[in-house]
Amino acid sequence: MTLKLLIVDDHPIVRSGLRRLLAAEDRPEIAEAASGQEAISKFREFRPDLVILDLNLPGIGGLEVLGRLRIENPKVRVLVVSMYDNPIYVARVLEAGAQGYVSKNAPPEQMLEAVRRVATGRSYIEPEMAQELAIGNIRSSSDPLSRLSPRDIEILRLLADGSTLTEIAEAIGVSYKTVANQCSQLKAKLATPRMADLIRIAISSGLGRGDPRVDGRLRPDGAP
Repeated sequence: MTLKLLIVDDHPIVRSGLRRLLAAEDRPEIAEAASGQEAISKFREFRPDLVILDLNLPGIGGLEVLGRLRIENPKVRVLVVSMYDNPIYVARVLEAGAQGYVSKNAPPEQMLEAVRRVATGRSYIEPEMAQELAIGNIRSSSDPLSRLSPRDIEILRLLADGSTLTEIAEAIGVSYKTVANQCSQLKAKLATPRMADLIRIAISSGLGRGDPRVDGRLRPDGAP
């Protein structure tokens, strides 16, 4: 039976590279999506056996997409391929339901091995990341992200990428008030009084590109 794959990444060159790599191996049936919303629509239409998912997507982020796909089909197999390498972030992705995690820096043979294993119902974490996760479990209490849920981390990532609270609400499918309340809870969890500090924590943890906007307003470094 032909394997059906859905590749979700906002960079055409990445999707094309993955398509060529995978097509040369087992000739699967492949569909593509360039955003979180498109991924959900394509998932419903295409019904893939395996989703290869980037996390840094426009609009609905990868963590949120992962959660929604799991609601659509709790048995869906998801392999995350991402630039993020913070062990706590990886742990939250696995907690959210992904069966595998591979860095975008991984060699092609490692990607193929990950696809083979996840497609057959097994798990795969690239060896270097697995070691980091093991070490992270020992020292996780010192990492601020260790106290956060997958939804908390997705909000932090969107803040770090410069999204406004309104944009975050639209991306994760909740109200502005809910996002504002969750940000207040995040500040309490991380013992920081300011939104700007939340963004700094996210950036220092490797969650975003570091846009200086806070809720749509440009502020100088160090401002509340």
